[in-house]
Formats: sequence, C-alpha cells, structure tokens
Amino acid sequence: MLNIARNELHRLFLSPLAWVILAMTQLLLAYLFLTHIDYFNSVQSQISAIPGAPGVTEMIAIPLLNNAAIIILLISPLLTMRIIAEERRNETLSLLSSAPMSIRQIVLGKYFGTLSFFMLLALLTLLMPVSLHVGSTLDLFQLGAAMLGLTLLIASFTAIGLYISSLTKQPAIAAVSTFAILFFLWIIDWAGNSNEGFSVLSWLSLLNHFQPMTQGLVNTQDVSFYLTVIVTFILLTIRRLDRERLD
Repeated sequence: MLNIARNELHRLFLSPLAWVILAMTQLLLAYLFLTHIDYFNSVQSQISAIPGAPGVTEMIAIPLLNNAAIIILLISPLLTMRIIAEERRNETLSLLSSAPMSIRQIVLGKYFGTLSFFMLLALLTLLMPVSLHVGSTLDLFQLGAAMLGLTLLIASFTAIGLYISSLTKQPAIAAVSTFAILFFLWIIDWAGNSNEGFSVLSWLSLLNHFQPMTQGLVNTQDVSFYLTVIVTFILLTIRRLDRERLD
C-alpha cells in the first residue's frame, strides 16, 4: 500500500498540471492572506476598544482557511479525475489488479497518495497564518480545530473523487461528475437553511460540518459525519473494483 501511495504521489509531481495547480493555488491564497492582513490593519484601531473584539485568528487565519476550503473544492476534481479513470483508459488497471496485492491495498494506496498532495497544499497554506504568531497572538486551539476540519473536508473530497474516477475511463467525465457532486453538497446547505423542513439537507452538507470547527467547536457529530463519508466512498470504490476483477 505504501508503495502504491508513493508511486501515486510521485506520478502527481511528474504532472505539469499538479505543479501549476500548486503554484496558482499558493499564489491566490497568498494574495488573499495579504488582503486579510490589510483589512485587519485598517479596522484594528476601530475595534481595539471593543470588549471581546475579534483578533488575528478570527479575522485573518480562519478566513484564509475558509478560502482554502473553497479553492480545494474547485481544484480537487482536476486531480482526482485521473486516479483510476486514467488507469482504465490506458488499460493498465487490469495489470495493476493482477499484482500480488488486494484491491483494498490498491485503493487505499491511491487514496493516501492523492490525499498527501492535498495535505501538502493545506500545510503550506497553514504556514501563512502561523507566521503571524511571531509578532501577534494566535488562538492555537481554534486554528487547530479549523485545520482539523479542513483536513477532514479535503479527505472527503478525495474519497468522493476517487469513487467517481472508478466509474469511468474518461478523466474529463470523472472531473465534471465530481465537481457536480461536490457543488451539490455545497448548495444543499442553502436549501437546508432556507427551508425548515429540509434540515436533513443541511445535515448532508460537507461545508455545514466544517463551519463549527472554524469557530473552535469540535464535536463527535461533525467528525463522525466526515469519517462516514470517507469510509463509505472508499468501500464503494473497493467494491466496484472487486466486482470488476471478478468479471
């Protein structure tokens, strides 16, 4: 499994698309980071006299992680689309399946290899607000909770993209389908908030479980929801490829 994950990560870094995405994402997030700092400096004198006024964490770090969540939602289909679909298109999936390892090891290896790339992106993003800890005070617990939420969110995006990639041999179709599903799980929260009878829709929203963590609230319901999504889509992928191997 570790070899599969290592090879998957290595293959990602051999792709110009991955380097372009990494560079453009960091450039965009750096610009947003500086924008948040500039806004905080402009209003600091006005809010400093207010008891319990938001500080660096609430006005710079958390908005940046929110921005990162949105950007990763947009780019994740471009990276997950090729995980299995490209293997099938290149007719190497059958060769990989015949290797002396289980389908579970193959799927988990590809999943953790791709997830490692996203986590590298998230850690590079985290370094931006952490750098402010040198000259200011950060709420490390709130920042840690928000980072935990971002990690679970990214892991869910990757698991969903992995499963969709296993359904087709066309990476473009996998990308469009993954984006449609992730976008649906985004806007479903709007329907849940605007209609009292649709609270179940709000519960299904990936981002709705992320927001409490950005406020420093970590509860088992939100964590369990993400773990359920991750495990469910990984198991669906294993079942899909297992069935294909038997056929």
